[in-house]
Amino acid sequence: MKRLVSLAFVSLSLCACFSSGREKADSVSPDSTKAKGSGQFSFNAPPAIPREFVEAIDARSDEFLADLDAVLKADSGLLLLVDKKHSLDPDAVPPDLVPLLEGRSYSVGRNGLSLRLSAEAALERMARAARDSGITLVASSSYRSYEYQKKIYERNVLEMGEAAAGRESAKPGQSQHQLGTAVDFGSITDEFAQTRAGQWLSLHAGEYGWSLSFPQGLEQATGYRWECWHYRYIGTEAVALQDKWFGGVQQYEIEFIDAWRKRLDGR
Repeated sequence: MKRLVSLAFVSLSLCACFSSGREKADSVSPDSTKAKGSGQFSFNAPPAIPREFVEAIDARSDEFLADLDAVLKADSGLLLLVDKKHSLDPDAVPPDLVPLLEGRSYSVGRNGLSLRLSAEAALERMARAARDSGITLVASSSYRSYEYQKKIYERNVLEMGEAAAGRESAKPGQSQHQLGTAVDFGSITDEFAQTRAGQWLSLHAGEYGWSLSFPQGLEQATGYRWECWHYRYIGTEAVALQDKWFGGVQQYEIEFIDAWRKRLDGR
């Protein structure tokens, strides 16, 4: 049975669709979602979202909608759903990539790394705070093109087989790295979680708008095993929404927002 969330309508400004290197802002009229003769409508929550979160949203819908509205108004293309079921075009490239260079508060693991402008600025703010605590954050991987991700995935398939590779790395077009807002930190191994940098990020990354994409024990939801080193920049407002309404799980929040936007667009 589909789970329905009955939500009182508030006007939402939808922003930022990442597509083929362009972003644009769209506004959706309230009339497109209102049921005739009613100020409410029913929303089909994605089935992957646990019932407890759906019921909490339904029970406190006014509060949730105010929080969601703030997130969508602040969004600048940071909340696009990219996973094993939602792919980017091969030619999709962020329009505002900037290089990660030495001389910033973070360190770079190799040459040629880049991020979207807002993500780099947030990384610098976070790295400066970490450095104040005696910790240097090392960015080991960041933006990857479709072709680069293809090479990584094919190499992993050759080394470990397709099933194992699918738990470790994304197919081309399905990687958050193509968005230009994801960073792999440190050693890119499970041991990173026990380092001072890994522990600091676990406690403080959200304060700077960074969210752990693939938490431990949630492979069924995210499609990937635990990656303690992989963080995605989604903005502080979205982190607050994720922590308050979706159990701190990025995948649940972004799946919900994706379905919400499609509902408002009439898709």
